[in-house]
Amino acid sequence: MHELGLVTHIVRTVEEISREEAFKKVSSVTLELGEVSGVIPDYLMDCWKYFRVKSQLLEEAELRILEIPAVTVCEDCKGTYSTLEFKKVCPHCGSVATYLVTGNEFIIKEIEACS
Repeated sequence: MHELGLVTHIVRTVEEISREEAFKKVSSVTLELGEVSGVIPDYLMDCWKYFRVKSQLLEEAELRILEIPAVTVCEDCKGTYSTLEFKKVCPHCGSVATYLVTGNEFIIKEIEACS
């Protein structure tokens, strides 16, 4: 379960930003999470609930997750397609000269702070 380590990283990052920006409370943290990032959203939420109660800064903060669809592009025909549905083989031309363009993200998109 690497989600515990990821939440630890998120908490440390938010705490560091709160010191730089001088805010005392966070109401929400929004993540962009790719569909094929390997992160299990339910586990991430469970870890968040555990960590947030241990921090005055985050004790009431909500974790919001925006799922980014996995999209692959074919180098041969330049077509794009759903990675989860078709995997590595282009459904347009059958090529395996493909690469992931979105869907592997793990980004802190937004931190909503209270004064």
